[in-house]
Amino acid sequence: MMKGCIMKIPAMIAFALISAACARDALSPPAPGWNTLSGAAPMIIAHRGASGYRPEHTLEAYALAIEQGADVIEPDLVVTKDGVLIARHDRYLSTTTNVADRPEFASRKRIDPDPNGQGREDWWAEDFTLAELKTLRARQSVPGRSQAYDDLYEIPTLEDILALIEIKAAETGRRIGVYPETKSPGYFERIGLSFDAPLLAALDGFGAGPVFIQSFEPRILKRLHGRTPHKLVQLVYEENPGAGSNIPLANIATYADGVGPNKDMLIDIGLKDTGFLRQAHSLGLFVHSWTFRNDVDNSIVQYFRDTYDIVGDEDLQFDDPTKPEAEYQLFYLLGVDGVFTDFPDTAVKVRDAMDR
Repeated sequence: MMKGCIMKIPAMIAFALISAACARDALSPPAPGWNTLSGAAPMIIAHRGASGYRPEHTLEAYALAIEQGADVIEPDLVVTKDGVLIARHDRYLSTTTNVADRPEFASRKRIDPDPNGQGREDWWAEDFTLAELKTLRARQSVPGRSQAYDDLYEIPTLEDILALIEIKAAETGRRIGVYPETKSPGYFERIGLSFDAPLLAALDGFGAGPVFIQSFEPRILKRLHGRTPHKLVQLVYEENPGAGSNIPLANIATYADGVGPNKDMLIDIGLKDTGFLRQAHSLGLFVHSWTFRNDVDNSIVQYFRDTYDIVGDEDLQFDDPTKPEAEYQLFYLLGVDGVFTDFPDTAVKVRDAMDR
């Protein structure tokens, strides 16, 4: 299969890269089985729903993700003025809704009330009641993506999302999970709007699939540890390139079940395995990495062409190693336990083609 394909690559992941970049069928795995913590196929997590196709965090984006085969739906959560959990990636509303076009809300625009914020001037979720927010309509926030669905869909509550998942699970006969992220829980707690009670109450009785609760802030996860049967996931990042996790993995293992790193923390710019995934697995932590996108040139695999030489027979059809399918395959082969993706259909297609 690899005849005529010569590559200068780090030995640690040479097999994966050869498979991703040189095979006639870029989706054919070199060996059966998975390198995940459990040995099961990696989980497909719909990042803000099928947000590559519909405005993020809308019931329509979540429904499309389920139709495309996503295993889990990810709603980011913020809190309204009257204490209701709604799905928005950020507390500010201007980039994902039509709030700026609503003259009755013009006076609500103000500098970020969070003292730890960046001084942004915007409209803030905590200044609006649920009834007011329900009058807004969602918009596509990523440049270059279709705006055909702008101003059509409302902002859903967590309860709306859970109800949708239950209905779709019954219709499809599949288990479909939910993966809420608590956004800025420390700030909301300081202004008297805690996540804990409404989050646990909403999830109580949810049975459509697994539940994962994630946050960048360890304090809320430590509070929830022992209070909920659901999996807890610590989101992490590198404060400086190559510095490793901002929170030591050994510490995370004392209160969480999994870890959510930026994908660049798993494979570096030189296409070398950083060892992060193996270390997490050795501590019993599953790894769900973010964010995979078809249309944003942020793939670690994009550096392949500039870094390595590929020489092959003239009649050998090389797949473009910078395309999304090659990136998914590379991370699946590495052993990632799940991926957050804006395009669940692509992630599912690659996984299904590799599944033995």
